[in-house]
Amino acid sequence: MVKIGILGGIGPEATAEFYGKLIRNLQRSGRVRSNVDFPNIMINSINAPELIKEEVSDEDLQHYITGLKQLDAMDVNFIVMACNTIHLFHRQLQSHISARILDLREEVRKYSLNHGFRKILVLGTISTIEKGLYEFKGIETMRPSKEELNVLAAAIYSMNSTGIVEKEAVEKICERYENLGAQVTILGCTELGVMLGGRKNRIDTMDILADAVMEELFSS
Repeated sequence: MVKIGILGGIGPEATAEFYGKLIRNLQRSGRVRSNVDFPNIMINSINAPELIKEEVSDEDLQHYITGLKQLDAMDVNFIVMACNTIHLFHRQLQSHISARILDLREEVRKYSLNHGFRKILVLGTISTIEKGLYEFKGIETMRPSKEELNVLAAAIYSMNSTGIVEKEAVEKICERYENLGAQVTILGCTELGVMLGGRKNRIDTMDILADAVMEELFSS
């Protein structure tokens, strides 16, 4: 029986959304006939700090390293991190554990190239945008302004801490760049995916990650 590790809690609501996406994918696959056909899914919902600031410290990362080690100790076959910003540190985190961590950046790159995107808007935390997590050769990437990044950070923090969703402000940012030629918006933060996922021209990276899990499970 395959064991999947999910590093979640970053934030909790987005992790629940990701789990739901994965279950729906499995149900639609035709491979699940009863409850015993689902893989063993281990969710470690950690209470790690939000990665919404410009610089992420070693102390911040230690929460994630500990969470990954806990999953690794459960003898999982592979791990997915239900968070975007943390994938800036994929290689560093991978060095601490044996189980393979799926690389969301690579999955988004393949998805973007396969769909022929030429000009995209990427929304996310300040670190995700400024460090170019989802910027790829051959694709023009539009970046929100500093003021808009602060709006996004406030919306992400509000959703995690109070449950209040400020999607109107985020939607306005999307519309501005679409009017400037963005084909699609990459929702490069799990909370933004919860806010705007499922809408036309909005790409929720957690959908891409859920698809990557399915490929990992059934490619052989």
